[in-house]
Amino acid sequence: MDISSQEIESIVRKVLSGIEQNGRVEAVSAQPAARQTVSYSSAAPAVSKDGDYGVFDKIEDAIEAANKAQKEWNTSFRVEDRKRIVDAIRRASRHHIEEWCTRIVEETGMGRYEDKVEKHLAVINKTPGPECLNTFALTGDDGLMLEEFGPFGVIGAITPTTNPTETIINNTISMISGGNSVVFNVHPRAKKVCADCLQVLNKAIQDAGGPANLITMTKEPTMENVDKMSASPYIRMMVGTGGMGMVNALLRSGKKCIGAGEGNPPVIVDETADVAHAARMIYQGASFDNNIVCFAEKEIFAVDSIYDGLLHELKKNGAFVVNRTQAEQLTRLCIKKKAKGDGYEPNKDWVGKNASEILRQIHVNAPDTCRLAILETDAEHPFVMCEQLMPVIPIVRVKDFEEAVRCAVKAERGNRHTASMFSTNVNHMTAFAKAIETTIFVKNSATKAGLGIGGEGHCTMTIAGPTGEGITNARSFCRRRRCVLAEGGLRIV
Repeated sequence: MDISSQEIESIVRKVLSGIEQNGRVEAVSAQPAARQTVSYSSAAPAVSKDGDYGVFDKIEDAIEAANKAQKEWNTSFRVEDRKRIVDAIRRASRHHIEEWCTRIVEETGMGRYEDKVEKHLAVINKTPGPECLNTFALTGDDGLMLEEFGPFGVIGAITPTTNPTETIINNTISMISGGNSVVFNVHPRAKKVCADCLQVLNKAIQDAGGPANLITMTKEPTMENVDKMSASPYIRMMVGTGGMGMVNALLRSGKKCIGAGEGNPPVIVDETADVAHAARMIYQGASFDNNIVCFAEKEIFAVDSIYDGLLHELKKNGAFVVNRTQAEQLTRLCIKKKAKGDGYEPNKDWVGKNASEILRQIHVNAPDTCRLAILETDAEHPFVMCEQLMPVIPIVRVKDFEEAVRCAVKAERGNRHTASMFSTNVNHMTAFAKAIETTIFVKNSATKAGLGIGGEGHCTMTIAGPTGEGITNARSFCRRRRCVLAEGGLRIV
């Protein structure tokens, strides 16, 4: 993970130079590596059967190429080669951060440029490579036993529109570190920037001496492609990062499946919390990339004794607290009943938009610098019970800690994804962690700290709560293989 302080300083300087005084972000120029890129005009020529740095017209060709590359990768390259090539991927990705972050905002219409830079740096620098594939050895009177991590083979990976290139980079490093190749089916709303990212990574792999087409995708991603990936005998594992509908569909494929589903992370602030610190961290976390990330704070439960103080501190940090009438208008604008079944879902027209832009729709003149809107609600409010994916967060006044836990567990809806708490009471933190059972539990910081963004630990964009792998890394995408030498062989004591 070879990034110098000078590289970090250079990247941050470029980012800051692209942020205007009013909080709006302009594109920052970048110099892409020389390569052939995909054209998406209606008159674009067909991609050849051999692909264009991993981009293909037909999913069958993408799978076949990845299968060929995986066999070569697994038989002709050493672990040291994997480390060298992963380092090349990190370097190439850093070179394109500003370009990709600008293009993601333009293509998807969601999120904040400067926060996407932070996410990209996290996945580039804190996704573990082959170094995490440690061998386990055991010796005894009966000989020697080794357990090592071997590849599954070709992995089919589905990526979201919320973290498009971040997930490609993260999955690529993790999956190829384990000796696999990857066929991606990206989100259609991010297909152009994803194709560019995939081409850059493939070129970096080849320039470093690796095989062509170690990662592939089709120019036009479709659900039909997912069905063909699930049915292909070459693909040994399916990995999905997105909503639970997609994860459940993959689980029915009959293949080994790793699923990263939705979250609705609650945050509790109890009577012992440092309220000023809690407000600062919640403001940063709930507004991070306009709240489109699944691990961001989605609802606040504050005990009565500190509720007013917390609201005051949130305002001091820049949050806009709407009144009752405005809260009703926001709810009608941003939340709608599900077309099928009970419950609510976010209005996709406003997912990932800036808080100031959303507030203007209800005739609130919020400044462009406003990153978060807050509405006071009860615990059953639609904003509490659905994953809103926008920088509008509900806050609920509760009588005491016990009520906060009951409400938070209900709001999290059994996703077991992410939760956080601000408290200095160890017993309270322990009790909530046991009750909520989430994959990520953060104490006294923004939830992004649970992904290594401002906290310790490695980073991933594939948080596998539904299937249990948790914060995935290269080990998650490997098979455990045991080798035994019996009859006391190689034992020297």
